[in-house]
Order: sequence, then C-alpha cells, then structure tokens
Amino acid sequence: MADEVVLLDFWPSMFGMRVRIALAEKGIKYEYKEEDLKNKSPLLLQMNPIHKKIPVLIHNGKPVCESLIIVQYIDEVWKDKSPLLPSHPYQRAQARFWADFVDKKVYVVSRKVWTTKGEEMEAAKKEFFENYKILEGELGDKPYFGGETFGYVDLALVTCYSWFYAVETSGECSIEAECPKIIAWVKRCLQKESVAKTLPDQKKV
Repeated sequence: MADEVVLLDFWPSMFGMRVRIALAEKGIKYEYKEEDLKNKSPLLLQMNPIHKKIPVLIHNGKPVCESLIIVQYIDEVWKDKSPLLPSHPYQRAQARFWADFVDKKVYVVSRKVWTTKGEEMEAAKKEFFENYKILEGELGDKPYFGGETFGYVDLALVTCYSWFYAVETSGECSIEAECPKIIAWVKRCLQKESVAKTLPDQKKV
C-alpha cells in the first residue's frame, strides 16, 4: 500500500517550513492543504484537537503534531534516505538540545524584536544577538551544525531566516555585521534545493 501523506500548514509558518524541508529532503510526495488560521478547518480541529495548531502531518490517516516531533517522525519512518538526526545516541541528544534551544530562546526573542518597542525591544535585540553568538560558537568551523551534512539542527534553525528582514527592519540592525558565521551558514543551507524552494521571500512574511 502506498503511503498517503497530507500536510496541514500555513505558508509563512517557520514551523511548517521545517516539515516541508524534511519531506523534500526525503523525497516524499504529499498533499499540501493550506489552513486559514482565522477560520480553522474541521480537519485541523479533528486532527489536532489539543493545540488546534499547524503544522499537522497526516500519515495514512493518523496525525502527528508539533514541528520537531513531526521531523523526528519523518526521519524514523523514511530512514533510507537523507538521515536528519545522527545515529549515535549522544549526538542525537545534542541535536535535540540545540533544536529545543531554537524553539525556547531564538524563536521567542525573534518575535519580541519585531512585536515590541523602546526598551523592551532593545533588550530583546541584545538577547537575540547573544543567542545567535552562542549558536555561532556551537557551529564553530563546521559547514553544518551536525558536521559535514545538513541535518536536524540546521533544519530547525534555518526557517528563522524568514524573519531576518523583519528583525533588521524593526530593530534597525544588521545581522550579518553581528553574526557573519550565521549568515554564511544560511547561504550554505540555501544552496540546497529543499531549503531554497521552501523559504519564502522575507519581505512577504
């Protein structure tokens, strides 16, 4: 039986982009269903009754929710091509740690930079660059966070690039001037078709 894969998503969602990149990396064919978040479909409410949020991957009628959990699921089910998580348990744990850091630190602070003003925004901007400098330290001289190949942490973080224009415009700053290693890493990621075709025009987000 062929796999039936459906993705409930919303095009500017950095969380949805993660899933789209993972599916593209694995070469999985799927049906894409765009959600109107102001008028959520009965299917979304049925498939994710707890959080009522996108993205939701529906695999042969069964839903998987939360972007990083979906990416791990995709990696485990379609393990024959383009592994995203390392094979060694310790390295897997480290990858999960840094992806969690992206969700709890990077995403939250990025949002604050372009949704606040004055002192609150300045504090958020300071923390934004502190977080990216920590990530630059973790990246080191490696081409990707996991080493020589694009993987789980890269996928978790690269979708934040969609918001860089909004951060730079709101915060009146240059991310490249502050974090050149991160921008060089983004450019490497964008050479991958799965990333380049998924990330939208920053000015439209």
